[in-house]
Amino acid sequence: MLIDCGVHSSITGGGDLIRDIAADIKTETGGKIDVLVVTHEHWDHVSGFTSAAAIFNKNNFDVGEIWMAWSENPKDPDAIAFDKFKGQALSALQGASAALDAAKGMNTYLGGLRDGLDSVLGFQFGAAGEKVRAARDAAAALSKKQPPVYLAPETAPFFIPGLPNMRIYVLGPPRSKDALKLETKASEQYPLAADSAPLFLKPLRAALDANNANGAYAADYACPFDPHIGTPLSDVLARAVDGEISDFVRRHYSESLPPPDDKPKIDDETVRDQSWRRIDADWLGIAADLAMQLDRGVNNTSLVLAFEMIDSGRVFLFPGDAQIGNWVSWKNAKWTVGQTEVKAVDLLARTVYLKVSHHGSENATPEKNGLGLMTSPDLSAFIPTNKDDAVKVHWGAMPHDAILQALSAKTKGRVIRADDTWLANTNGKPDFAHPSGSVLAVRNAARDPKRGTGGLWVEVDLA
Repeated sequence: MLIDCGVHSSITGGGDLIRDIAADIKTETGGKIDVLVVTHEHWDHVSGFTSAAAIFNKNNFDVGEIWMAWSENPKDPDAIAFDKFKGQALSALQGASAALDAAKGMNTYLGGLRDGLDSVLGFQFGAAGEKVRAARDAAAALSKKQPPVYLAPETAPFFIPGLPNMRIYVLGPPRSKDALKLETKASEQYPLAADSAPLFLKPLRAALDANNANGAYAADYACPFDPHIGTPLSDVLARAVDGEISDFVRRHYSESLPPPDDKPKIDDETVRDQSWRRIDADWLGIAADLAMQLDRGVNNTSLVLAFEMIDSGRVFLFPGDAQIGNWVSWKNAKWTVGQTEVKAVDLLARTVYLKVSHHGSENATPEKNGLGLMTSPDLSAFIPTNKDDAVKVHWGAMPHDAILQALSAKTKGRVIRADDTWLANTNGKPDFAHPSGSVLAVRNAARDPKRGTGGLWVEVDLA
Protein backbone atom coordinates (compact mmCIF):
# COMPACT_ATOMS: atom_id res chain seq x y z
CA MET A 1 0.00 0.00 0.00
CA LEU A 2 1.28 3.42 -0.96
CA ILE A 3 -0.17 6.38 0.94
CA ASP A 4 0.41 9.67 -0.91
CA CYS A 5 3.55 10.78 -2.73
CA GLY A 6 4.54 14.41 -3.09
CA VAL A 7 6.47 17.46 -1.97
CA HIS A 8 5.62 21.17 -1.69
CA SER A 9 6.27 23.17 -4.86
CA SER A 10 8.55 25.62 -3.03
CA ILE A 11 11.06 22.98 -1.94
CA THR A 12 14.31 23.33 -3.87
CA GLY A 13 15.09 20.09 -5.67
CA GLY A 14 11.81 18.56 -4.55
CA GLY A 15 10.95 17.26 -8.01
CA ASP A 16 14.22 15.35 -8.28
CA LEU A 17 13.75 13.90 -4.80
CA ILE A 18 10.26 12.63 -5.64
CA ARG A 19 11.51 11.11 -8.90
CA ASP A 20 14.24 9.29 -6.97
CA ILE A 21 11.65 8.01 -4.51
CA ALA A 22 9.29 6.91 -7.28
CA ALA A 23 12.10 5.04 -9.02
CA ASP A 24 13.00 3.29 -5.77
CA ILE A 25 9.35 2.32 -5.18
CA LYS A 26 9.27 0.85 -8.68
CA THR A 27 12.40 -1.19 -7.96
CA GLU A 28 11.36 -2.42 -4.52
CA THR A 29 7.78 -3.34 -5.44
CA GLY A 30 8.45 -4.60 -8.93
CA GLY A 31 5.75 -2.15 -10.00
CA LYS A 32 3.00 -3.90 -8.01
CA ILE A 33 0.88 -1.71 -5.72
CA ASP A 34 -2.24 -3.37 -4.35
CA VAL A 35 -3.75 -0.18 -2.95
CA LEU A 36 -2.89 3.47 -3.63
CA VAL A 37 -4.33 5.83 -1.00
CA VAL A 38 -4.76 9.54 -1.76
CA THR A 39 -5.55 11.17 1.58
CA HIS A 40 -6.49 14.67 0.37
CA GLU A 41 -6.07 17.21 -2.40
CA HIS A 42 -2.89 19.08 -1.47
CA TRP A 43 0.13 19.37 -3.73
CA ASP A 44 2.63 18.06 -1.19
CA HIS A 45 0.65 14.79 -1.04
CA VAL A 46 0.02 14.15 -4.73
CA SER A 47 2.62 16.05 -6.77
CA GLY A 48 4.64 12.89 -7.41
CA PHE A 49 2.00 11.53 -9.76
CA THR A 50 2.66 14.35 -12.22
CA SER A 51 6.26 15.40 -11.50
CA ALA A 52 7.30 11.74 -11.67
CA ALA A 53 4.78 10.80 -14.36
CA ALA A 54 7.54 9.21 -16.44
CA ILE A 55 7.77 6.61 -13.64
CA PHE A 56 4.24 6.62 -12.18
CA ASN A 57 2.33 5.31 -15.19
CA LYS A 58 0.51 2.16 -16.22
CA ASN A 59 3.53 0.87 -18.14
CA ASN A 60 5.57 0.74 -14.94
CA PHE A 61 2.96 0.08 -12.27
CA ASP A 62 0.12 -2.35 -11.79
CA VAL A 63 -2.16 -0.65 -9.25
CA GLY A 64 -5.00 -2.72 -7.82
CA GLU A 65 -7.31 0.03 -6.63
CA ILE A 66 -7.41 3.63 -5.44
CA TRP A 67 -8.83 4.73 -2.08
CA MET A 68 -9.97 8.32 -1.55
CA ALA A 69 -12.16 10.18 0.91
CA TRP A 70 -15.84 10.89 0.22
CA SER A 71 -14.81 14.54 -0.21
CA GLU A 72 -13.19 13.64 -3.57
CA ASN A 73 -16.29 11.87 -4.92
CA PRO A 74 -17.71 13.91 -7.84
CA LYS A 75 -21.17 12.39 -7.22
CA ASP A 76 -21.37 13.09 -3.49
CA PRO A 77 -23.60 16.14 -2.74
CA ASP A 78 -21.46 17.26 0.22
CA ALA A 79 -18.30 16.89 -1.87
CA ILE A 80 -19.85 18.90 -4.69
CA ALA A 81 -20.69 21.76 -2.31
CA PHE A 82 -17.22 21.74 -0.79
CA ASP A 83 -15.60 21.59 -4.22
CA LYS A 84 -17.58 24.67 -5.25
CA PHE A 85 -16.19 26.53 -2.26
CA LYS A 86 -12.64 25.40 -3.07
CA GLY A 87 -12.94 26.61 -6.66
CA GLN A 88 -14.33 30.01 -5.69
CA ALA A 89 -11.82 30.48 -2.87
CA LEU A 90 -8.87 29.51 -5.05
CA SER A 91 -9.89 31.95 -7.75
CA ALA A 92 -10.23 34.78 -5.24
CA LEU A 93 -6.90 34.00 -3.58
CA GLN A 94 -5.14 33.98 -6.95
CA GLY A 95 -6.57 37.43 -7.60
CA ALA A 96 -5.49 38.68 -4.19
CA SER A 97 -2.01 37.27 -4.69
CA ALA A 98 -1.69 39.02 -8.06
CA ALA A 99 -2.88 42.29 -6.53
CA LEU A 100 -0.31 42.02 -3.75
CA ASP A 101 2.44 41.25 -6.24
CA ALA A 102 1.55 44.44 -8.09
CA ALA A 103 1.26 46.59 -4.95
CA LYS A 104 4.00 49.10 -4.21
CA GLY A 105 5.38 50.20 -0.88
CA MET A 106 3.85 47.33 1.07
CA ASN A 107 4.17 47.38 4.84
CA THR A 108 5.43 44.42 6.88
CA TYR A 109 1.93 43.06 7.39
CA LEU A 110 1.06 43.01 3.71
CA GLY A 111 4.43 41.54 2.84
CA GLY A 112 3.76 38.73 5.28
CA LEU A 113 0.27 38.29 3.85
CA ARG A 114 1.71 37.95 0.36
CA ASP A 115 4.18 35.30 1.54
CA GLY A 116 1.41 33.47 3.37
CA LEU A 117 -0.85 33.46 0.32
CA ASP A 118 1.99 32.18 -1.84
CA SER A 119 2.49 29.32 0.63
CA VAL A 120 -1.20 28.38 0.64
CA LEU A 121 -1.35 28.55 -3.15
CA GLY A 122 1.69 26.27 -3.15
CA PHE A 123 -0.59 23.51 -1.86
CA GLN A 124 -2.83 24.01 -4.90
CA PHE A 125 -0.28 24.53 -7.67
CA GLY A 126 3.04 23.07 -8.68
CA ALA A 127 6.15 25.05 -9.54
CA ALA A 128 5.06 25.16 -13.20
CA GLY A 129 1.49 26.15 -12.34
CA GLU A 130 -0.04 22.67 -12.56
CA LYS A 131 -3.24 22.30 -10.56
CA VAL A 132 -3.41 19.85 -7.68
CA ARG A 133 -6.56 18.37 -9.25
CA ALA A 134 -4.51 17.15 -12.21
CA ALA A 135 -2.08 15.38 -9.89
CA ARG A 136 -4.92 13.79 -7.92
CA ASP A 137 -6.56 12.59 -11.13
CA ALA A 138 -3.25 11.25 -12.42
CA ALA A 139 -3.02 9.10 -9.28
CA ALA A 140 -6.60 7.88 -9.74
CA ALA A 141 -5.93 6.97 -13.38
CA LEU A 142 -3.15 4.53 -12.42
CA SER A 143 -5.67 1.85 -11.48
CA LYS A 144 -7.57 -0.22 -14.02
CA LYS A 145 -10.37 -0.50 -11.46
CA GLN A 146 -12.56 2.57 -11.79
CA PRO A 147 -13.95 4.60 -10.19
CA PRO A 148 -11.83 4.90 -7.03
CA VAL A 149 -13.15 3.49 -3.78
CA TYR A 150 -14.54 6.44 -1.81
CA LEU A 151 -14.42 5.94 1.96
CA ALA A 152 -16.33 7.72 4.72
CA PRO A 153 -16.90 7.38 8.48
CA GLU A 154 -20.10 5.46 7.74
CA THR A 155 -18.05 2.82 5.86
CA ALA A 156 -18.20 -0.41 7.84
CA PRO A 157 -14.88 -1.91 9.01
CA PHE A 158 -13.50 -4.10 6.23
CA PHE A 159 -10.71 -6.49 5.24
CA ILE A 160 -8.30 -6.64 2.33
CA PRO A 161 -8.61 -10.00 0.53
CA GLY A 162 -5.82 -12.31 1.61
CA LEU A 163 -5.14 -10.45 4.87
CA PRO A 164 -7.67 -11.90 7.34
CA ASN A 165 -5.75 -10.67 10.38
CA MET A 166 -6.07 -6.97 9.51
CA ARG A 167 -9.28 -4.99 9.93
CA ILE A 168 -9.49 -1.44 8.56
CA TYR A 169 -11.54 1.39 10.08
CA VAL A 170 -12.33 4.72 8.42
CA LEU A 171 -12.28 7.49 11.03
CA GLY A 172 -12.41 10.56 8.81
CA PRO A 173 -13.00 12.92 7.15
CA PRO A 174 -16.13 13.90 9.05
CA ARG A 175 -19.45 14.57 7.38
CA SER A 176 -20.22 17.34 9.86
CA LYS A 177 -19.68 20.85 8.49
CA ASP A 178 -19.01 22.02 12.03
CA ALA A 179 -16.15 19.52 12.30
CA LEU A 180 -14.73 20.65 8.97
CA LYS A 181 -14.73 24.23 10.26
CA LEU A 182 -12.76 23.41 13.39
CA GLU A 183 -9.08 24.08 12.84
CA THR A 184 -7.39 25.18 16.04
CA LYS A 185 -6.94 23.99 19.59
CA ALA A 186 -8.83 27.08 20.75
CA SER A 187 -11.80 25.90 18.70
CA GLU A 188 -11.73 28.87 16.36
CA GLN A 189 -14.08 28.24 13.50
CA TYR A 190 -14.00 29.45 9.93
CA PRO A 191 -17.08 28.95 7.70
CA LEU A 192 -16.48 26.41 4.96
CA ALA A 193 -19.84 25.45 3.52
CA ALA A 194 -20.75 26.89 0.14
CA ASP A 195 -23.70 28.76 1.64
CA SER A 196 -21.48 30.69 4.07
CA ALA A 197 -18.49 31.18 1.76
CA PRO A 198 -19.77 34.62 0.61
CA LEU A 199 -18.94 35.97 4.07
CA PHE A 200 -15.42 36.27 2.75
CA LEU A 201 -15.71 35.46 -0.92
CA LYS A 202 -18.28 38.04 -2.00
CA PRO A 203 -16.52 41.17 -0.72
CA LEU A 204 -13.08 39.92 -1.78
CA ARG A 205 -14.18 39.03 -5.30
CA ALA A 206 -16.16 42.27 -5.60
CA ALA A 207 -13.19 44.34 -4.47
CA LEU A 208 -10.90 42.56 -6.91
CA ASP A 209 -13.32 43.23 -9.75
CA ALA A 210 -13.85 46.84 -8.68
CA ASN A 211 -10.11 47.36 -9.03
CA ASN A 212 -10.27 45.84 -12.49
CA ALA A 213 -11.46 48.09 -15.30
CA ASN A 214 -13.37 45.17 -16.77
CA GLY A 215 -14.84 44.08 -13.44
CA ALA A 216 -18.15 42.27 -13.49
CA TYR A 217 -19.37 43.67 -10.19
CA ALA A 218 -21.29 46.95 -10.17
CA ALA A 219 -20.21 47.75 -6.62
CA ASP A 220 -17.38 47.01 -4.23
CA TYR A 221 -18.98 45.57 -1.09
CA ALA A 222 -15.79 46.18 0.85
CA CYS A 223 -15.83 49.90 0.01
CA PRO A 224 -17.57 52.42 2.31
CA PHE A 225 -18.67 54.58 -0.66
CA ASP A 226 -20.73 54.02 -3.77
CA PRO A 227 -18.81 53.81 -7.08
CA HIS A 228 -20.04 57.25 -8.29
CA ILE A 229 -18.62 59.02 -5.22
CA GLY A 230 -15.04 60.20 -5.40
CA THR A 231 -12.44 60.60 -8.10
CA PRO A 232 -9.97 58.01 -9.38
CA LEU A 233 -6.52 58.64 -7.90
CA SER A 234 -4.98 58.48 -11.38
CA ASP A 235 -7.12 61.45 -12.44
CA VAL A 236 -6.14 63.44 -9.38
CA LEU A 237 -2.44 62.83 -9.86
CA ALA A 238 -2.77 63.73 -13.54
CA ARG A 239 -4.27 67.09 -12.47
CA ALA A 240 -7.51 66.22 -14.19
CA VAL A 241 -9.36 67.93 -11.33
CA ASP A 242 -8.95 71.18 -9.44
CA GLY A 243 -5.26 72.06 -9.21
CA GLU A 244 -5.29 72.72 -5.45
CA ILE A 245 -6.88 69.31 -4.78
CA SER A 246 -4.31 67.63 -7.02
CA ASP A 247 -1.46 69.42 -5.23
CA PHE A 248 -2.78 68.35 -1.83
CA VAL A 249 -3.18 64.70 -2.84
CA ARG A 250 0.24 64.63 -4.50
CA ARG A 251 1.89 66.13 -1.43
CA HIS A 252 0.27 63.76 1.03
CA TYR A 253 -0.57 60.53 -0.80
CA SER A 254 1.49 60.26 -3.97
CA GLU A 255 3.58 57.11 -4.31
CA SER A 256 6.44 59.04 -5.91
CA LEU A 257 8.33 62.29 -5.46
CA PRO A 258 7.32 65.41 -7.40
CA PRO A 259 8.94 65.84 -10.80
CA PRO A 260 12.21 67.82 -10.69
CA ASP A 261 10.70 70.89 -12.36
CA ASP A 262 7.77 71.05 -9.95
CA LYS A 263 8.59 73.69 -7.37
CA PRO A 264 7.58 72.93 -3.78
CA LYS A 265 4.64 75.00 -2.60
CA ILE A 266 4.98 74.31 1.14
CA ASP A 267 8.04 73.28 3.21
CA ASP A 268 9.56 69.84 2.74
CA GLU A 269 6.32 67.79 2.75
CA THR A 270 6.51 67.93 -1.03
CA VAL A 271 9.89 66.26 -1.24
CA ARG A 272 9.20 63.25 0.95
CA ASP A 273 7.56 60.05 -0.23
CA GLN A 274 4.12 60.01 1.38
CA SER A 275 2.91 56.68 0.02
CA TRP A 276 2.91 55.22 3.54
CA ARG A 277 -0.32 57.17 4.16
CA ARG A 278 -2.22 55.19 1.54
CA ILE A 279 -4.14 51.99 2.22
CA ASP A 280 -4.55 50.85 -1.37
CA ALA A 281 -3.81 47.17 -0.64
CA ASP A 282 -4.94 46.94 2.99
CA TRP A 283 -8.35 45.60 1.97
CA LEU A 284 -6.56 42.47 0.77
CA GLY A 285 -6.12 41.49 4.41
CA ILE A 286 -9.46 39.68 4.19
CA ALA A 287 -7.68 37.15 1.99
CA ALA A 288 -5.90 35.83 5.08
CA ASP A 289 -9.17 34.54 6.55
CA LEU A 290 -10.19 32.99 3.25
CA ALA A 291 -6.77 31.35 2.88
CA MET A 292 -7.14 29.78 6.31
CA GLN A 293 -10.57 28.46 5.35
CA LEU A 294 -9.23 26.82 2.24
CA ASP A 295 -6.03 25.40 3.72
CA ARG A 296 -7.42 24.08 6.99
CA GLY A 297 -10.64 22.89 5.39
CA VAL A 298 -8.83 20.73 2.85
CA ASN A 299 -6.59 19.31 5.58
CA ASN A 300 -9.69 18.37 7.58
CA THR A 301 -10.95 16.37 4.58
CA SER A 302 -8.00 13.99 4.99
CA LEU A 303 -8.84 10.31 4.76
CA VAL A 304 -7.98 8.77 8.15
CA LEU A 305 -7.35 5.02 8.35
CA ALA A 306 -6.77 2.78 11.38
CA PHE A 307 -5.34 -0.68 10.73
CA GLU A 308 -6.16 -3.17 13.51
CA MET A 309 -4.25 -6.44 13.90
CA ILE A 310 -6.97 -8.80 15.06
CA ASP A 311 -4.78 -11.31 16.90
CA SER A 312 -3.02 -8.71 19.05
CA GLY A 313 -5.51 -5.83 18.94
CA ARG A 314 -2.70 -3.46 18.05
CA VAL A 315 -3.44 -0.50 15.77
CA PHE A 316 -1.47 1.49 13.19
CA LEU A 317 -2.97 4.97 12.69
CA PHE A 318 -2.55 7.05 9.50
CA PRO A 319 -4.38 10.42 9.80
CA GLY A 320 -3.01 12.20 6.72
CA ASP A 321 -3.04 15.94 7.47
CA ALA A 322 -6.14 15.78 9.67
CA GLN A 323 -6.55 18.82 11.89
CA ILE A 324 -8.54 19.33 15.05
CA GLY A 325 -12.02 19.14 13.55
CA ASN A 326 -11.28 15.79 11.94
CA TRP A 327 -9.81 14.38 15.17
CA VAL A 328 -12.63 15.62 17.40
CA SER A 329 -15.22 14.06 15.08
CA TRP A 330 -13.99 10.57 16.05
CA LYS A 331 -14.67 11.13 19.75
CA ASN A 332 -17.99 9.28 19.79
CA ALA A 333 -17.43 7.07 16.73
CA LYS A 334 -18.20 3.39 17.21
CA TRP A 335 -18.74 0.30 15.11
CA THR A 336 -20.34 -3.08 15.71
CA VAL A 337 -17.97 -5.91 14.89
CA GLY A 338 -19.67 -9.26 15.38
CA GLN A 339 -21.03 -9.11 18.91
CA THR A 340 -18.55 -6.46 19.99
CA GLU A 341 -18.79 -2.69 20.00
CA VAL A 342 -15.54 -1.02 18.97
CA LYS A 343 -15.06 2.66 19.79
CA ALA A 344 -12.58 5.07 18.23
CA VAL A 345 -11.17 5.83 21.68
CA ASP A 346 -10.40 2.11 22.03
CA LEU A 347 -8.51 2.15 18.74
CA LEU A 348 -6.47 5.15 19.90
CA ALA A 349 -5.69 3.44 23.20
CA ARG A 350 -4.34 0.44 21.29
CA THR A 351 -2.35 2.46 18.75
CA VAL A 352 1.30 1.39 18.63
CA TYR A 353 2.32 3.27 15.47
CA LEU A 354 1.32 6.83 14.62
CA LYS A 355 1.98 8.63 11.36
CA VAL A 356 2.01 12.12 12.89
CA SER A 357 -0.55 14.36 11.24
CA HIS A 358 0.26 17.45 9.14
CA HIS A 359 4.04 17.45 9.58
CA GLY A 360 3.70 17.86 13.35
CA SER A 361 1.92 21.23 13.26
CA GLU A 362 0.44 22.58 16.47
CA ASN A 363 -3.20 22.17 15.45
CA ALA A 364 -3.02 18.66 14.03
CA THR A 365 -2.26 16.46 17.06
CA PRO A 366 -4.73 17.28 19.82
CA GLU A 367 -3.65 16.65 23.37
CA LYS A 368 -6.93 15.61 25.00
CA ASN A 369 -8.68 13.89 22.11
CA GLY A 370 -5.58 12.64 20.37
CA LEU A 371 -2.20 11.88 21.85
CA GLY A 372 -3.68 11.85 25.34
CA LEU A 373 -5.80 8.83 24.39
CA MET A 374 -2.83 6.85 23.04
CA THR A 375 -1.90 4.94 26.16
CA SER A 376 -0.03 1.94 24.76
CA PRO A 377 3.47 1.68 26.30
CA ASP A 378 4.69 0.44 22.91
CA LEU A 379 3.72 3.56 20.93
CA SER A 380 6.13 4.73 18.22
CA ALA A 381 5.76 7.58 15.72
CA PHE A 382 6.96 8.85 12.38
CA ILE A 383 6.85 12.53 11.31
CA PRO A 384 7.11 13.32 7.58
CA THR A 385 8.60 16.75 8.13
CA ASN A 386 11.56 18.96 7.35
CA LYS A 387 11.99 21.86 9.74
CA ASP A 388 14.29 23.89 7.48
CA ASP A 389 11.93 23.58 4.51
CA ALA A 390 8.96 24.55 6.69
CA VAL A 391 10.72 27.82 7.54
CA LYS A 392 11.54 28.49 3.89
CA VAL A 393 7.92 28.15 2.77
CA HIS A 394 6.55 30.15 5.74
CA TRP A 395 4.79 27.26 7.47
CA GLY A 396 5.97 28.37 10.89
CA ALA A 397 6.96 25.86 13.56
CA MET A 398 6.72 22.44 11.94
CA PRO A 399 7.18 20.26 13.83
CA HIS A 400 5.83 22.06 16.89
CA ASP A 401 8.18 21.82 19.87
CA ALA A 402 5.45 21.00 22.41
CA ILE A 403 4.19 18.14 20.24
CA LEU A 404 7.73 16.83 19.78
CA GLN A 405 8.24 16.81 23.53
CA ALA A 406 4.91 15.06 24.13
CA LEU A 407 5.64 12.47 21.44
CA SER A 408 9.10 11.81 22.82
CA ALA A 409 7.69 11.27 26.32
CA LYS A 410 4.82 9.07 25.10
CA THR A 411 7.04 6.91 22.89
CA LYS A 412 10.12 6.86 25.13
CA GLY A 413 12.05 8.45 22.29
CA ARG A 414 10.76 6.15 19.52
CA VAL A 415 10.18 9.01 17.08
CA ILE A 416 11.59 9.10 13.55
CA ARG A 417 11.58 12.33 11.52
CA ALA A 418 12.07 12.61 7.79
CA ASP A 419 14.80 15.19 8.42
CA ASP A 420 16.73 13.16 11.01
CA THR A 421 20.42 13.54 10.19
CA TRP A 422 21.14 9.82 10.59
CA LEU A 423 18.91 9.07 7.59
CA ALA A 424 21.50 10.72 5.33
CA ASN A 425 24.03 8.05 6.27
CA THR A 426 23.72 4.55 4.87
CA ASN A 427 23.06 2.18 7.77
CA GLY A 428 22.56 5.13 10.08
CA LYS A 429 21.15 4.51 13.55
CA PRO A 430 18.25 6.27 15.28
CA ASP A 431 18.67 7.68 18.77
CA PHE A 432 16.61 4.91 20.34
CA ALA A 433 17.57 1.28 20.74
CA HIS A 434 15.65 -1.40 18.89
CA PRO A 435 13.90 -3.68 19.36
CA SER A 436 11.89 -1.35 21.58
CA GLY A 437 8.16 -0.98 21.98
CA SER A 438 6.46 -1.77 18.69
CA VAL A 439 9.69 -1.25 16.71
CA LEU A 440 11.54 -4.47 15.93
CA ALA A 441 14.08 -3.11 13.46
CA VAL A 442 14.98 0.01 11.51
CA ARG A 443 16.82 0.25 8.20
CA ASN A 444 17.52 3.20 5.92
CA ALA A 445 19.27 4.30 2.76
CA ALA A 446 20.78 7.64 1.77
CA ARG A 447 20.28 9.27 -1.61
CA ASP A 448 22.89 8.91 -4.29
CA PRO A 449 25.29 11.83 -3.60
CA LYS A 450 25.21 12.65 -7.30
CA ARG A 451 21.45 13.20 -7.03
CA GLY A 452 21.20 15.07 -3.76
CA THR A 453 21.63 14.94 -0.02
CA GLY A 454 19.60 13.41 2.79
CA GLY A 455 17.81 10.13 3.18
CA LEU A 456 15.98 8.24 0.46
CA TRP A 457 13.90 5.91 2.63
CA VAL A 458 13.51 4.53 6.12
CA GLU A 459 12.04 1.09 6.74
CA VAL A 460 10.55 0.03 10.06
CA ASP A 461 9.52 -3.45 11.15
CA LEU A 462 6.57 -3.19 13.53
CA ALA A 463 5.08 -5.70 15.94
